[in-house]
Amino acid sequence: MFDGFETHTVQTSGAAIRLRKGGRGPPVLLLHGYPQTHAMWHKVAPGLARDFTIVAADLRGYGDSAKPPGGNNHEGYSKRAMAADQVEIMSVLGFDRFAVVGHDRGGRVGHRMALDHPEHVERLAVLDIVPTWKIFAETDKEIATDYYHWFFLIQAYDFPERLIGADPEYYLRTKMGKFSTSSDVFTPDAMAEYLRCFSDPAAIHASCEDYRAAATIDLAHDEADLSRRLECPVLALWGAKGAMEKNYDVLAAWRERALNVSGMAVPSGHYLPEEAPEETEAEIARFLAG
Repeated sequence: MFDGFETHTVQTSGAAIRLRKGGRGPPVLLLHGYPQTHAMWHKVAPGLARDFTIVAADLRGYGDSAKPPGGNNHEGYSKRAMAADQVEIMSVLGFDRFAVVGHDRGGRVGHRMALDHPEHVERLAVLDIVPTWKIFAETDKEIATDYYHWFFLIQAYDFPERLIGADPEYYLRTKMGKFSTSSDVFTPDAMAEYLRCFSDPAAIHASCEDYRAAATIDLAHDEADLSRRLECPVLALWGAKGAMEKNYDVLAAWRERALNVSGMAVPSGHYLPEEAPEETEAEIARFLAG
């Protein structure tokens, strides 16, 4: 995976962040979702690297990035802290302004980054999400059933950690199988990487802290910004066979939070870059080209 890409670890003020960098052209930061790593971009990053400088990073707490303490009110895994890491790594790499493409948790980090650091985020693409605040404010039985893990992972330490840690491979395969159209969409190399990283008890705990932050400090930050709308262009892509399509008007949800929103459903479940890589790459490339 990622032939021709360089591997780096960048120390930020909050965490050491592992990343892959390749290509040339305008800079683009790719951020993964739960319970994956930057490896989820392996089918689309090489193609995008023909026209863009691609930086695919592990969020703090995931992959081979550091797993710092959660701190008070889970602030160590607030999207504000996670976004600050990524702004710092892009600065170290020499990129002051860049586009962000985030799937799942990475999209939530990208949303917060565009709010906190609008001078750095030129464009934002969010894959298979609606804003965090909207999900918590409007959850019903259907969403609670489809997104059960949101409410499981936020339980107090160390209840979810113990249950997941008893058989992390079973949990990961079950979780990813539920949200994908087929387990065959995940290549053996990518799945081996997800299993290697997620089997670390520190990663399991950090990912729980990520979700605990979403239900606490992130909501406070989001509520403080409810009157603000992103000014950068936003692309929303989602799976035509997934929970977003079933439960939300995704474009309308993002138009509540941004001034310039475009997007579409692609033929996949939740994991767009692995289930529908050609369509996902094409839409992202078109958006990045402006």
